[in-house]
Amino acid sequence: MSGDSLFRSRDFRLLLAGQTTSQLGTQVSAVAIPLLAVVTLDASAFEVGLVSASSTVAFALIGLPAGAWLDRLRRRPVLIASDIVRAVLLATIPIAALFGTLGIGQLIVVSLLAGFARVFFDVGYQSYIPSVIGRGRVLAGNSAMETIRASGQVAGPGIGGWLVFLFGAANVVAIQSLTFIVSAASLLAIKTREPAIVTAPDRPRFLAQIGEGIRFVLDNRILRATAIASAASNFAFAVASAVAIIFASRTLGLPAWLIGLSVAAASVTALIGAAVTPRLSAVVGSARIIWLALAVSSPLALVSVAAQPGWLGVVLLIAGGAAGELGQIIYSITNVSLRQRLCPDAILGRVNATMRFAIMCGFPVGALLGGALGELLGARLTLLVSGLIIVASFVPLYLALRGVRDVEDLPDWSAELGR
Repeated sequence: MSGDSLFRSRDFRLLLAGQTTSQLGTQVSAVAIPLLAVVTLDASAFEVGLVSASSTVAFALIGLPAGAWLDRLRRRPVLIASDIVRAVLLATIPIAALFGTLGIGQLIVVSLLAGFARVFFDVGYQSYIPSVIGRGRVLAGNSAMETIRASGQVAGPGIGGWLVFLFGAANVVAIQSLTFIVSAASLLAIKTREPAIVTAPDRPRFLAQIGEGIRFVLDNRILRATAIASAASNFAFAVASAVAIIFASRTLGLPAWLIGLSVAAASVTALIGAAVTPRLSAVVGSARIIWLALAVSSPLALVSVAAQPGWLGVVLLIAGGAAGELGQIIYSITNVSLRQRLCPDAILGRVNATMRFAIMCGFPVGALLGGALGELLGARLTLLVSGLIIVASFVPLYLALRGVRDVEDLPDWSAELGR
């Protein structure tokens, strides 16, 4: 069935509507919270790293159990609960700012607790999409979802920068709180029923189920390679996240509104990349494109490290960000679609959780390392270290997928379940 037919589905439109709203709020907040730390609270690079690390440490703590729990539960109620919890937590930031009690400590705690809710949403969402649209349409569905996310990346930072300039960063965080409520409402309105949870009488114990997910990933050469590549890229992104705003604000001297616009401008390529990924996959190959996207885009992203104060610096910052966004969005869509297409549903939650654990558990370490390197080496050299790691990340993917053009050329992984 064609990708266009997805939009005739009421439930898919609801899914898109909720994600459109929440992703816009997320991107607005992605500018507001670092600016809140750097500009309003005068945070150091290490403190910014702590805020960034706290938002993802939950993946290391509960990422694996979350997958096993979600394979035992219907996913939609968990997604709704995750949205509501994050909405409440984020609402405490503007309230504290109103009473003059906001500090770095609260940003860290809110980021930490919201990170726990995010674990369940991210793992559950990737496992929930196939039950709404069907496995045969996951590439088109993921492309549409990522187009929405990229649209938020284009509009959100620019809007966020101006809103911070006009109303203050703390008040802008309230927007993301409201968008999570909208996302929860859209999920609640979906009518497609999830498949019944089948409980086998000889189902392994909880820890054994977690082990099954880990072994499935480790024993599968393609999953193993994508886990390594994604973990390396995400670790490098975490290193950069601790100093990116500092580099733009203090090294390049850019105001908040221009930082937002530069991020938005770079994200235009993510919007384009998400929209054209199905066509690129058809031309290049749905398996080959997974490693090729990173191999081509990562070296080009390094140009942003050369940016200097002035308009040329803004151009280089945008060009580097644009190259990185393009490669990452194509890689993300095609990689997740491969997993959704070939993994048996009975273990998909645990596989997604294992992958998210492998990918995200290095984020807190990377963010703290980025903060420390920012203090020792400066923001520019820290960004260079991050970029070089990303350049090398495609190698395991190439080794695992070389000679394979399309996902359809790979065997179904159901036979590997239970080995």
